[in-house]
Amino acid sequence: MGLFGLTAYAAEQRTREMGIRKVLGASGSRVFLLLSREFMGWVVLANLLAWPASYWIMDKWLQKFAYRIDLGLTPFVISGTAVLLVAYLTVSWQSVKAARANPVESLKYQ
Repeated sequence: MGLFGLTAYAAEQRTREMGIRKVLGASGSRVFLLLSREFMGWVVLANLLAWPASYWIMDKWLQKFAYRIDLGLTPFVISGTAVLLVAYLTVSWQSVKAARANPVESLKYQ
């Protein structure tokens, strides 16, 4: 819900900017990329910062068990891919909505 709300708020705040860009010739895909690139960068950065900490915590936790396993890279790649997919779907919903909006409606009261 947090990412969805943040994306909706950012799209609402940048409605005029998107309208001006579309009037000046930007395509819907360009507007979509403008909104989605910003949020996806933050999600990737969050994953890169969380992976070392979670590896260290999980490694310490797994050392307490009698039967030990090696912690590989696979769980981190799978979880990172799942997080990116969910974030992409969430951001794309609002980005497509902003990209399809009529620029006349956003600039009508200016």
